[in-house]
Amino acid sequence: MNVLAIGAHPDDIEFGCGGSLIKFSKKKVNIFFLILTKGEVGARPYIRETEQRKAAKFIKAKKIFWGGFSDTHIPTNKKLIDVIENAMLAAKPDIIFFNYFDDIHQDHRAIAQGAISATRYCKNVLMYEVPTTQNFEPEIFVDIGPHLRDKLKLLSIFVSQLTKTRVKNLTISESAKSCANFRGFQGRVKYAEGFKALRLSLEI
Repeated sequence: MNVLAIGAHPDDIEFGCGGSLIKFSKKKVNIFFLILTKGEVGARPYIRETEQRKAAKFIKAKKIFWGGFSDTHIPTNKKLIDVIENAMLAAKPDIIFFNYFDDIHQDHRAIAQGAISATRYCKNVLMYEVPTTQNFEPEIFVDIGPHLRDKLKLLSIFVSQLTKTRVKNLTISESAKSCANFRGFQGRVKYAEGFKALRLSLEI
């Protein structure tokens, strides 16, 4: 089984679906990343790239594909769709994750727009949330309770981003734990990640 996780910036994937990817990794699922920018607006690009590579190693991802776009300038055109489709051709994913389309960050909106087109023939397509996501009402929940500690360790790799929440005395890790607790309550477990399905194929 192959999973492709797509993010605009280093740490998007880890916040949105890091717990689920850790669960997949423990089941020997092949995980691939597509990171569209190096997040150079948030810190020096070599720092963020290094953090992303460490995070991918933590999850035991098979490969990182880099989109090569500039942070805050991801285009909504065929070039973006081509980059996503090329990663899909290489990864041959059974499941794809990417940012939800209603978001106050333009890069997250752009990714969703491109990925909705690029994944039009994929059977399982799930959208995740990050702190800038709006109006997110998940209908799919993954219990990450046994793996929450690992998810928080994963997020702690992104040292350059830990305190960049725009909320005084709130870290990204604390935000992720609170989010997991809330989604867990909705999903009737203690800690969960929530997803919106663009498409979901059930094997019965």
